Amino acid sequence: MRLDKFLKVSRLIKRRAVANDACDASRVDVNGRPAKPSKELKVGDRVTVRFGEKALSFEVLSIAPAIKKEDAEAMYKII
Repeated sequence: MRLDKFLKVSRLIKRRAVANDACDASRVDVNGRPAKPSKELKVGDRVTVRFGEKALSFEVLSIAPAIKKEDAEAMYKII
């Protein structure tokens, strides 16, 4: 699954356009490297998203094209 879509489906970022902007601004790293919105994520990848002065790091646990809001947190584990 694409990085921008994962961020939206997992509800870490509310809109895919905002996820694209974050990636384009080099605020998203996958496995320690800056990532483009089209980066294909796999289970086990470690992602860091920087929001201003805060950063959120998580590991991808599962990938699903669509998921209910209450189940979205099962897609990742915060590190």
